[in-house]
Amino acid sequence: MCTVHLQELLTGVCVGDSATEVASMDPASVSPSSSCSSAWLLVLLGTALLGAAHRLGLIYQLWHKAEPKSTRHGGELVAEVLKAHGVRYLFTLVGGHISPILVASEKLGIRVVDTRHEATAVFAADAVARLSGTVGVAAVTAGPGVTNTVTAVKNAQMAESPVLLIGGAAATLQKGRGALQDIDQLCLFKPLCKFCASVRTVRDIVPTLRRAIAAAQSGTPGPVFVEFPIDVLYPYYLVEKELGFKETPRGLLGGVINWYLGNHLRNLYAGAWETRDFSPLPVQVPQATAEQVQQCVELVSRAKKPVILLGSQVTLPPTPVEKLREALEALGIPCFLGGMARGMLGRDSPLHIRQNRREVLKEADLVILAGTVCDFRLSYGRVLSRRSTVIAINRDRAQMLRNSDIFWKPRMAIQGDAGSFLLSLSQGLKSYSPPQDWGTSLKDGDQRKEKANREKSEEPTEQHLNPLKLLHHVDNLLPENCLLVSDGGDFVGSAAYIVRPRGPLHWLDPGAFGTLGVGGGFALGAKLCRPDSEVWILYGDGSLGYSIMEFDTFVRHKTPIIALVGNDACWSQISREQVPLLGSNVACGLAYVGESWSPLAGCPGNITPRCCAVMAAACSAWALGTSGSCCLCSLSPGGQTLCAASCRLLPLRDGKREVSKIGASPITPLGS
Repeated sequence: MCTVHLQELLTGVCVGDSATEVASMDPASVSPSSSCSSAWLLVLLGTALLGAAHRLGLIYQLWHKAEPKSTRHGGELVAEVLKAHGVRYLFTLVGGHISPILVASEKLGIRVVDTRHEATAVFAADAVARLSGTVGVAAVTAGPGVTNTVTAVKNAQMAESPVLLIGGAAATLQKGRGALQDIDQLCLFKPLCKFCASVRTVRDIVPTLRRAIAAAQSGTPGPVFVEFPIDVLYPYYLVEKELGFKETPRGLLGGVINWYLGNHLRNLYAGAWETRDFSPLPVQVPQATAEQVQQCVELVSRAKKPVILLGSQVTLPPTPVEKLREALEALGIPCFLGGMARGMLGRDSPLHIRQNRREVLKEADLVILAGTVCDFRLSYGRVLSRRSTVIAINRDRAQMLRNSDIFWKPRMAIQGDAGSFLLSLSQGLKSYSPPQDWGTSLKDGDQRKEKANREKSEEPTEQHLNPLKLLHHVDNLLPENCLLVSDGGDFVGSAAYIVRPRGPLHWLDPGAFGTLGVGGGFALGAKLCRPDSEVWILYGDGSLGYSIMEFDTFVRHKTPIIALVGNDACWSQISREQVPLLGSNVACGLAYVGESWSPLAGCPGNITPRCCAVMAAACSAWALGTSGSCCLCSLSPGGQTLCAASCRLLPLRDGKREVSKIGASPITPLGS
């Protein structure tokens, strides 16, 4: 980069020499056209010189000076911005590029939580963003540290989670020169993030981060990425040492190089420690107009068979979920809940319809899509009847109208916040009461379907546990303060229809991207946000493999969780279609695990309530009663065994880390 700038500077000198030569000509020999050309040349030359001076920071340095003796560093500014924005947790996998940020954040009281994989750090930040209503933050080192987060960032984008990803990067002068872990990181995240930036000087840290955090939370929330070259994070004296100044440079070129490096260093820190505003910028949230709300009030008031589909957007700020729940109960309209909206109406609300969605939507005369998208989850809109009046409310216009030109068409399409809209709608419909027979008929159909599911759960199995029966027992045993994390396919798909979240924001799933491996990170973030709640991960045995190493993280950071694994030794969701269609189970089969764990209890194929009760009690006791311990329960239907292990990693001894299995003796064999 030095050579490039030197060539530009040398080119400028050559142009300047030519201009001087023209100016020294005999005025009498210069025609008016030549004078005009000379004037334009001087203007162009002056503009070029001013541009070069600006790029080199010379103009800025006239009024703002660097402080070479200061021991402060850019990491402190990053931490101060995070603190001012209410950030309580910083998730990371440590690397030298970002060490100043981690150290400064810890000093300011931000809890730094290190994970065993960068994707887990982003998943944890995603969970914090969803549950706390603030931005979730993860910091990772340059190169592979950044690339390891791509899937998790894409998941946050599709789940509309405001996540700030901080990435380390090679020093500003080493960009594109083959430095360690130096790649074009911005090009990876521009398609995934609402805002991408690379900080070039220390003075740019604060304004860049403030803009990034505001962008993450404004409009349709989503991830943002800010890259920090290593030299904007470390102190002046360390960067000066690494630049390699020569005390006695050789020749003119050596002197020019020394000047360039010195100027670059001074510009890097010029004005760095001047007083700045760290406070959050305003967050822009689109809202429905009063006229739009009134039109919807009139449509709903005439409906005989209305229904509301609630998507994850209804849980976003600024509307508190409890106020939204009250508004929905006041409206009295039957609701289907999806994504983060699961649990919005509590466990046993008469308004919550869980079954027969396709049939209900074909019969409804008015459908409100509140943050719900007509993608694959609604058969691209084909489940909606063309006779129905459809009201769509969504922060993202493209998502709101997805497939509306093919399979469905909204009567009203409102770009705005779904939660605020429902509050306003409730205010406008205070005297409205939907026909009771409509809600009663839907609830009766719900109960018939659930009765049929319960009958399936009672069907005997020759060799395997019946997963439906197990999940019904688990649902009955879960405490009211539990928070459920969904990470899996086949087993978790069944759990979504059986296990009932106890309240608003008591359920976490990956969202529309369907990412496996979110369990460890989501549970970590959830337990930090809700330390008094039981956090359960519902795992498939396949998805468990992505984050099982994070049990070490749970133990080290004393965030006890409970993991329930439906272990059928297979990628069953794939196998179920692959085998009949293609005649092969290749790559779908796994192996039963658990032989290396202490079997705390043998369980017969016909699982009983007492079996589940003892299992849940043991899990809760180990996970919540023992500081820093976690519980992993693997249900192995093929092996007719229920295994559980609670592990604590002990300090290093003789260079090896010992594993202690605790709580294994007091459980008796589980019978009927």
